[in-house]
Amino acid sequence: MYAVLQMMRRLLIATSIALALVQPASAQNPAATAFEGSLQRLAEILGALHYLRNICGENEGQKWRNEMQALVDAEAQGGERKARLTAAFNRGYRDYQQNYRTCTPAAEVVIRRYLDEGSKIARDMTARYAN
Repeated sequence: MYAVLQMMRRLLIATSIALALVQPASAQNPAATAFEGSLQRLAEILGALHYLRNICGENEGQKWRNEMQALVDAEAQGGERKARLTAAFNRGYRDYQQNYRTCTPAAEVVIRRYLDEGSKIARDMTARYAN
């Protein structure tokens, strides 16, 4: 599990750097729409991980919130895009906060799936948009 976390962290950092080089999304561009959707999904996953990893005793503190801040800093300094990413993070957090008060086997499965999905999104976005 630790190796997956380290890999996801490296991918998130690489994605943040690569995304800083990408032009802002445009509503007329289908690729930009997919890009925006991937960013929002990644933000939602980070919010869910922020909540779930803490209730499952990982004692990571603000790690996932800090990852989200790095994503916002690289991609959305302000405005509407920042608001959408923040809303996605908060939605991911609240959705699990409403359903999980303690760590359960189901919560641990969700964590593993989100770590995998987040890593995949970061890899895909880096491969697709970094060039």
